[in-house]
Amino acid sequence: MLLATALLAKMPTFVRAWRDVDVRATTILLACATAVLVVITPANIHRLNVWTGIPNVAAPWAYSFLTAFCATSMTMIMRWREPPSKRRDRRMRAIYLIYACIIAALWITFFLADVPEPRIYDLDTYYATTLWMREHTLLYVVTHMVSSLTAAYMLWKWFPQVTNRWLKTGVVFLQLGFLSGLFFDAAKYAAVTARWTGHDLDFMSTEVAPPFALLQSILVALGFLVPQAGPFLHQWGRDQRDYARLNLLWRTVRVIEPAAAEARVGWRAPVDLRLIQRRQRIHDALRLLAPYFDVAAYDLAHRAAAAEHDASQARGLAGALAIQAAVDDYCCQRPHHTKTQPPQIGPDVTNHIDDIAQALGQTRALDRIRQQTISTEGASRHV
Repeated sequence: MLLATALLAKMPTFVRAWRDVDVRATTILLACATAVLVVITPANIHRLNVWTGIPNVAAPWAYSFLTAFCATSMTMIMRWREPPSKRRDRRMRAIYLIYACIIAALWITFFLADVPEPRIYDLDTYYATTLWMREHTLLYVVTHMVSSLTAAYMLWKWFPQVTNRWLKTGVVFLQLGFLSGLFFDAAKYAAVTARWTGHDLDFMSTEVAPPFALLQSILVALGFLVPQAGPFLHQWGRDQRDYARLNLLWRTVRVIEPAAAEARVGWRAPVDLRLIQRRQRIHDALRLLAPYFDVAAYDLAHRAAAAEHDASQARGLAGALAIQAAVDDYCCQRPHHTKTQPPQIGPDVTNHIDDIAQALGQTRALDRIRQQTISTEGASRHV
């Protein structure tokens, strides 16, 4: 389910940017990993055998996708760790050619083998001593083992050079995934060689190996997805947090009539676009509030807040109080500016709207600072 979800999530990107070789490679890798897990389920093995009328045809199907998955995994690692060059392109083409030949050999050995009895769970061990099927099984196990070892070695050599945290996390997932693949290969090889020597270790193939295959597909797919999806999800979460944080300030100033008609952006629009519009709406409202903004009241509130809070909180609390007062004066049409003092709201407010939005939720602190400023103003008038 995880791989299928990741593949579906990747499809819109593939449709938009199918010319991008990295996007194509990632999509093919996810498709191969998903296909392997779909084909190896007992119900789908039986269904494929019945549909085609060819006993055990699900074996070369699954092993072909597994081999393609190995090839794509290695070339993806090469794309990550090596800069573009003709030498890298030649090596990747060579890998695709070699693995295409292996896939062809899997189908040739399967059709040369005599496997009339359908076996859903124990095909590898049941036909372990059958001519050509023996070679068929050994071919995919050795190919998978060599691929896992090669990929693990490439990642181990490259890991100390990785500095990006998302990429480093992906490399860890990949290393764990290829390690799981080696356990799968060891279990399969133990079960098959036991049959060759007249012993029975079929449980290694039917019970021990499959969970490692499943684990490898998931871990390797995650390893390739995390470096791509991680930064996007991180930024998406940050935008969601900032969008929600600005809600109180946006609700405070939305009584200000915009100077021009606003573009409509629905809730289905991307969060980054909605965040940009919300910030723009707030800044436009502050510009219109400038004639009603009392700079002296802001300074007084800032001094009172700075005595109890750090710099960012003090700016936020002072700005929140000053903006609330400006909105009230706007509603009552009581401007504060004069002809000799043009209206403006300084960067102490406009550059810290996030702090102000957060302070609007601190009602007790706002009430306390408001009372202190009222007391200070009263004392000043009395003096």
